Amino acid sequence: MRPDTPAEHTAEAERLIRTATRYPEDQEPLLLQAAAHLELADARERASALYDQLLSSSPANPHLIKALQAANLWEYGHEAEARALISGIRAAAPTDPAPWEVIAEALESHDELEASHECFTEAATLLTSEDTPLTHATTALLTGRHRVRRLLALPHDDWDMVADTRHTGPIPLDELHDPKRIWALGSNDPAELRAEIARLRAELGDRRAALSRPFPVAILHWPARELSELLTSYPTLSTEYPTREAHLKSVESSLRALSASGTTNLGIVTGSVPSYEAFAASEKTSPASPALLPEYATTLAARGKATPWPPTPTAPCWCTSGKPYAECHGADRTT
Repeated sequence: MRPDTPAEHTAEAERLIRTATRYPEDQEPLLLQAAAHLELADARERASALYDQLLSSSPANPHLIKALQAANLWEYGHEAEARALISGIRAAAPTDPAPWEVIAEALESHDELEASHECFTEAATLLTSEDTPLTHATTALLTGRHRVRRLLALPHDDWDMVADTRHTGPIPLDELHDPKRIWALGSNDPAELRAEIARLRAELGDRRAALSRPFPVAILHWPARELSELLTSYPTLSTEYPTREAHLKSVESSLRALSASGTTNLGIVTGSVPSYEAFAASEKTSPASPALLPEYATTLAARGKATPWPPTPTAPCWCTSGKPYAECHGADRTT
């Protein structure tokens, strides 16, 4: 069950902080999740302390942490410090889209629309080009920029057209970002109210679907040596993994089935016996339990260990054979 109340968010943050002490190599993603839960619990000073802790330890993503810190500080009265962090991020011009999106949305949420538009535009200029394919993250930047431009009543430009084209939701992006939509909520016309409620329900459904899957839906892959050690130590798991070949076939077929059903954000996580045993100990469950395997996969994905699937046809296959994916497990890929 997902946390919902401040107390539940605080409890989840405490769990993540404890987990970070057991897995210091994964401290950064775990503490970032903990800080997010503390913000949702309105414990913003504690969240700020976690961001400071991360920034003092040579993090992998300092600009993202600074962006999240800026957004959090502004929410509880530290506007000047937040603005200084935002200015520093803009001056650094990171090539990761995430910090740009966070600071642009922070400015937008505080009615700094012109500055937000400048941030989104700087990021788009820096990170998109005719020779660079759009990713989900850079598309999100263009979508945010589209929204702010609609609020500023600016005419469509080329990037707005791209955002419109990439949008796949049931409500057109122009309509979704129309400032006039909010006026309909105060209308006395039942037809207008019903139409707006229907739009909001569709929008909420999309948002819930996104929130229900914050990490990749990941399938667990065991390299040959690890699988051999796993089955030697826990022979009851041979029902799950009768042979190495069957295991590899199952990974690929499971991912294809998920893809065919419309599931997105798919990935593969690689297991190791020591990591699996440590996870079992933390869950106070026997590693011989097959029911623990999907929980282990989900936890690895939540810790940022998932590799996106499918690989490109020329990329090495996920099975570590060394062959291109198109010549290995992707050879007969039809989805």
